[in-house]
Amino acid sequence: MTGAPAPDVRKGQALAVAAAFFSLFSIVGFAFYGLPFFYDFFVRELGWTRAQVTSGNAFAKLVIGPLFGFFAGIVVDRYGPRRLMLVGVLLAGLAPIGLGATTTLAAFYTFYLMNATGYVTGGPLPNQVMLSRWFGASRGKAMGFAYLGIGIGGALVPLIAHALTEAYGWRTALQILGALMIAVALPFAYFVREPDAEPKTAAQAADPSQDSILDVLRQPAFYLLAIGSMASIGAVGGTTQNLKLFFAMDRAMAQRAVAELISLVLVGSIAGRLLMGWLADRWPKKRVMLLIYSIVATTIPLLWAAGSEDALRLAAVAFGIGLGGDYMIIPLMAAELFGLRRMGRVMGIVLTADGVAEAVVPMAVAALRDRTGNYGAGFVLLVSLAVLGALAVSFLPRPEGGSGLSRSRFTSPPRV
Repeated sequence: MTGAPAPDVRKGQALAVAAAFFSLFSIVGFAFYGLPFFYDFFVRELGWTRAQVTSGNAFAKLVIGPLFGFFAGIVVDRYGPRRLMLVGVLLAGLAPIGLGATTTLAAFYTFYLMNATGYVTGGPLPNQVMLSRWFGASRGKAMGFAYLGIGIGGALVPLIAHALTEAYGWRTALQILGALMIAVALPFAYFVREPDAEPKTAAQAADPSQDSILDVLRQPAFYLLAIGSMASIGAVGGTTQNLKLFFAMDRAMAQRAVAELISLVLVGSIAGRLLMGWLADRWPKKRVMLLIYSIVATTIPLLWAAGSEDALRLAAVAFGIGLGGDYMIIPLMAAELFGLRRMGRVMGIVLTADGVAEAVVPMAVAALRDRTGNYGAGFVLLVSLAVLGALAVSFLPRPEGGSGLSRSRFTSPPRV
């Protein structure tokens, strides 16, 4: 190891994990999984359709992702993730505050645009790059612990949202959640230290084209990873974004029961993130990715068809395990396939593509429900996407060396 002594490295790594944990806790756990809790209130109070309330996320992701996704990746590679994280936390927290006062679709879309910008600039992208640079052999474990923020935030938010709604009404509840997001995540994003980028190899120094994103775009593995992640993220996003509408309106479950069930999904995701992060440091990451995608494909039908309360709870936990590993495994696979120097740009493209799927699929499922009167066709679509994701991943190459430590540069901590 070069540079600062090991205690400083460990301190930097600990702060990086904490910053990623609380950023993902707020921007993904609270916002991404919390906002759908309020969809049925928009439908009931404002008379909007299911397709309209899910279209806010779709519209925002389709606009913001292509415009800023790759640009954010370039900024992360060049300047580091911290600046983007600060902007993202503020924007993501302000969005629910604005949504709490929304009465028109125009305002609804405007604040969802703010939410999507916060997600791109402060969510998975900068945190994945930051952790990948700070950690080597234990990258999977570090990513797993940081991504617990999503599971814990997502598990808490329906319960907190329900309690706040009962006490203050759903509009004030949204605004309180936004303020909590900023209060929890902003201090850690401010104090986290920038990691070093991966040093250039001799070949990259001699031939700058080897450091170009174009080299990645010429590899079939990039497109297999993008297709696989798009399909699976679309499947889990389409499921989670419609669960509240399905359980509260189609199955007429009580608000508290729905909140507890959605919380159970995210509790399952905590176990999934820990398990898959642990496995990713020991198994070939392709095998772990296939396991995750197979779990997603087999558990989505159970959420729709489960007849008893116990079966529904088991389905929720099982789906949560797959959900927990889904987002986390993608950057680990990308780092193994393409290295760290270009990871911001690679993940900028991949996460933009994932954002498109995450935007379009929930709205498509909701539109099928509006058209057919039930969620049957929508759940068929979700399962088909999950199977497609697993199929694409099955064709990914196995990196040289076989394991997640195939490149020697992964085994040394970064300089501080």
